[in-house]
Amino acid sequence: MKICHVITRMIVGGAQENTLLTIKGHLEKGHEVTLATGFSPGREGKLLENGEYGSFPVVEFPDLVREISPWHDLKAYFALKKYFKKHKFDVVHTHSSKAGIIGRLAARAAGVPVVVHTVHGQAFHPYQSCLKNRLYIFLERFAAGYCDKIYAVAQAMIDQCTAAKVAPPEKYMVVYSGMDTAAFDRAERNAGLRAKLGIPADAYTVVTVARLFAQKGYEYVIPAAEKVLAGHPDTHFLFVGDGPMYDELTAGLRAKNIAGNFHFAGLVPPAEVASYIAQADTLWHLSLHEGLPRAVVQALAVGIPAVGFALDGTPEVIIDGETGFLTAAEDVDAVAAATEKLLADPQLRADLGSAGKRRVLAQFDWRKMSDILEAEYAALLAEKRKNGIL
Repeated sequence: MKICHVITRMIVGGAQENTLLTIKGHLEKGHEVTLATGFSPGREGKLLENGEYGSFPVVEFPDLVREISPWHDLKAYFALKKYFKKHKFDVVHTHSSKAGIIGRLAARAAGVPVVVHTVHGQAFHPYQSCLKNRLYIFLERFAAGYCDKIYAVAQAMIDQCTAAKVAPPEKYMVVYSGMDTAAFDRAERNAGLRAKLGIPADAYTVVTVARLFAQKGYEYVIPAAEKVLAGHPDTHFLFVGDGPMYDELTAGLRAKNIAGNFHFAGLVPPAEVASYIAQADTLWHLSLHEGLPRAVVQALAVGIPAVGFALDGTPEVIIDGETGFLTAAEDVDAVAAATEKLLADPQLRADLGSAGKRRVLAQFDWRKMSDILEAEYAALLAEKRKNGIL
């Protein structure tokens, strides 16, 4: 098959890694794959420079931008439509909200036989203005009419979309976000890496793996950490990721005189993330807006439990009391209490981590994701041929 994936930006992020691993799997099966993307400026990194995903064309469309911009959006639509027409793809698979809306419309207008989309996280959510939500829901409903199937990285995403009447349930399918689970299964504690990060050898450590970006929950991470430190001043916190909040976070920690307990790993290549997670005892996932929390899956694959807000796809991975602890959104007291419970009981940590590892290793393997999508594309193409559309 001749396949084109379309995504707004190729920053270091879960949707981007998901897309590249899908591409890698399809290249290994002999398909011809192209990636269409916008530019990726700023501190959030360029994922294409941080991994081996195979050799394939990458085409940048400068007008495919994250922000709403009618002028750029219209230019991106026409540029993508022209490109799809020229290259005659069998399948166009869009990712992320902006690329998903523009890409689906352009692909259908260009006559691409199969057009599909993956919901990695919602453009609309409760922590956003009503006006923005109405606009995004309208646009998602409109774009849903221009594709054959919509995949979602968690059942929660489908439930939210159908509740908002974006599309009927039969148009959706869960395809859990794949990752290199084997690398996380092999990851081990490394005294040298902890020393490099400045974390004491025996310090209880909490890790977060997320862009330093407002929606990733750092406004809750710091207050929850302060509560843990009040009773356990030797606890340390490791942030894996970079982004626009870096200066704000480091200045705030210095002002509170707790900067010595916090360690910033910065942007870490995907192949090395497992090693960093393995230096911790617990993972926090306090995002208010997420599809499937890949960092939670990764932590469980390493064998450490997670604490997270019971939002979006998080309860599909953190099974409360079995693989970690769920708390109400924004409840930093409950996050601190759950962490202190884990801190005080090494056996509980080991039991929850082991249960989590058993649960995620097979379910979230990236080749499984890639194979499911390959079969989906083939079935949709076969259906079009059977119905005389091709």
